[in-house]
Amino acid sequence: MTTKPAASIGALLPRGPGHQFVFYGDSCSGIAGAPHEKTFASVNAIIRRLDPRPEFVLFLGDEIAGLSANPNALRAQWHHWLDQEMGWLDRQAIPLWNCTSNHTTYDSMSEAVFAEMLGHLPRNGPPGQEGLSYWVRRGDLLLVFVHTAWSGLGGEGHVETVWLRDVLHRHRDARHKLVVGHHPVHAINGFSGAYQREIGPEHAGAFWDTLVDGGVLAYLCSHILAFDVQVHRGVLQICTAGAGTAHRMPEGVEYLHCVQAALDDRGLRYQVLDVDGTVRERLSWPLQSPGLSTWAALSPGTSTASFTGRLDADRIVGFRFKGHAAATGEGTAQTLFCGHDLEGNTPIWIGLRGVDQRLTVIIGPEARRSPHYWHGPAIAPDSSFDLTLLVHTGMGPGGLLLRAGNDEKWSSLAAASAWGAERLAWPTCWGVGSGAKGPKDQPFRGTGLAVSFCS
Repeated sequence: MTTKPAASIGALLPRGPGHQFVFYGDSCSGIAGAPHEKTFASVNAIIRRLDPRPEFVLFLGDEIAGLSANPNALRAQWHHWLDQEMGWLDRQAIPLWNCTSNHTTYDSMSEAVFAEMLGHLPRNGPPGQEGLSYWVRRGDLLLVFVHTAWSGLGGEGHVETVWLRDVLHRHRDARHKLVVGHHPVHAINGFSGAYQREIGPEHAGAFWDTLVDGGVLAYLCSHILAFDVQVHRGVLQICTAGAGTAHRMPEGVEYLHCVQAALDDRGLRYQVLDVDGTVRERLSWPLQSPGLSTWAALSPGTSTASFTGRLDADRIVGFRFKGHAAATGEGTAQTLFCGHDLEGNTPIWIGLRGVDQRLTVIIGPEARRSPHYWHGPAIAPDSSFDLTLLVHTGMGPGGLLLRAGNDEKWSSLAAASAWGAERLAWPTCWGVGSGAKGPKDQPFRGTGLAVSFCS
């Protein structure tokens, strides 16, 4: 009996000249017969079905279980990972570029083993990080790999930025710039903790400033066992850590996966593939939604909703809020917009909360379950504001996006959720300037509130 070959999976292709590739991370394998060998193989099986094949592959760290004081044990794991588990990949035809990480480069010994075992990686990094940090140029694409656990700065969660800024400056002619590192900068799914879960605070600000100033499109990272996308000041942070460690992923929320992507003159598109080959998440960036050019004003008070129910996976709904903030420091909630039903249940609320009048979005898709919160900037008392908020159902918790005035750079609101507006069923009534129970319910205390929307 012969086994029917698995069907091919169509890869996203550039819309004209460009690049198409795969990135994934965190298999924590390298040990024959261990559980992660099987789960990692299930993810690799999906990549092997892609048609056409990727032009190159990025692995974002934690290839092997590592964390051993014995250099020979590390070498053995690397040999198994490279020669057996990744033996299917023709690395002469399809380059494989790896990133340092907490399981593989946790002290000077393991850093030396990494550089030795991955001797094909460029040695163009900063002094002391040869073979650990490096850059690759492929035509109009610049890839920069940073070491977010460098022993020379303090270990896990530490990264330098001077060399990174210089590389980005020297390659400022590159149309596409991607920076690759293991640790996130911005917290994912509420799993926050300096150094252990994301880059330490003394580096994070300067690091992200460098990405913004350098015109970087996206920072690709892993480490947190999830798929997550956010944007901050116009730069994407894409976290993919689904290559094998399934037993530690939140059940029912996260899943084993890899990411296949395409770059072209119009931007980045990706599809997140699970081990069945199903596209679970996808995005096109920069945002290209025809509806964002057509806005309709909403009248104050309660009105019939313009749409109801669950929205398609890639739907974008926009709200623009203009007005003048209250002068007092009173901390009661102030409604800008809410969606509610006839019983007064409010599955989505947008407004200002606290004495600092902080922009807040509250989404509660399930009755009798605590809602989740997204937070934005505070609005200065007695000042005018002009804020545009997008609700993007294809970006998970990072899909609550904000910009001020006519700024073109979006930023995701801060949240501690593992899901976003994709779970929301929009209700039958909309309210502007007051809550679901009438004009005296959580009223906006400023003046001149004007709300418009697009979808």
